[in-house]
Amino acid sequence: MLKGLAITPPVVGRITIGRVVEKNGKRLPEKDDQFTITSQMQHASGWLLHPLNETLRKVTTGKLRSIPVRMLFNDPDLNLRAEYSLFDRKTGRPLCVGNGETCKRVTDGGITTMDCPTPDGCAFGEAGGCKPYGRLNVTIGEEDELGSFIFRTTSYNSIRTLSARLQYFSAASGGLLACLPLELKLRGKSTTQSYRSAIYYVDLGVRAGSSLQEAIGQARELNASRRAAGFAQAALDAAARAGFANGAFEDSVEESAAVAEEFYPEAEPGDEASAGRNAAKGTENVAHKASDPPGNQGAPTLRDKLDRRAVLLGGTAV
Repeated sequence: MLKGLAITPPVVGRITIGRVVEKNGKRLPEKDDQFTITSQMQHASGWLLHPLNETLRKVTTGKLRSIPVRMLFNDPDLNLRAEYSLFDRKTGRPLCVGNGETCKRVTDGGITTMDCPTPDGCAFGEAGGCKPYGRLNVTIGEEDELGSFIFRTTSYNSIRTLSARLQYFSAASGGLLACLPLELKLRGKSTTQSYRSAIYYVDLGVRAGSSLQEAIGQARELNASRRAAGFAQAALDAAARAGFANGAFEDSVEESAAVAEEFYPEAEPGDEASAGRNAAKGTENVAHKASDPPGNQGAPTLRDKLDRRAVLLGGTAV
């Protein structure tokens, strides 16, 4: 195994709820209100659709807002990896990755381990646009049981919800997370920071038409079948854990350039994101419109701050 190279789950496609579009000569992220499943191939107008994208749309009415999936691993943290991440917007390479306690940062002397005070308490992170960044690997269908589709997100809502669901499903099933029949679901919400317009995030649940008890029963049957066939799930988890730990940063140079473009776009002076960051620091209250009653134009409430943070930490996929 090559040292310094993170060994990640094989990826055969991508799951997104957004895209990168060209506006006024610049490529900018744009949110969507449905899932899109793509291959790993691009052409001039964007990512090529994966055949499963059309297959799943044929069995649903309206927009694609749920995808049947299974997890690769029983350990929730192997399926979803999330850290505070800062990318160089010019080169697309990761500069600093941390978990809120320690971080690995690229310095003139190489990669250095240091304290991670989270983006709110880090001058380096605040200046560079550090924010949560998560990667979820799932399997779709039975064609390639170890080939995964990756969902990337910088959304506080998606990361928090997916993390909670994975931990809960693992606990409720007795550690049989990889055997549970689940589905990704797109949910919407509105906040004061979004001016009551809908924002979308990704959730995880048992498949439609099934209860949690039924899903756990199916997971036990599948686990027994796999064990009888000699499938070693614990060894698979251990191999994945060692692979992730083999490199300083998970994303390769090729992948990180696309990640930086989609989730870490360079903010324009005076744009809404900049105004939001100023508001979060108390220098400007953008949660209230000028037409609000005078009594509502004071300092933002705790709820306003939490709602604002949830929106500002989101990327193309929320």
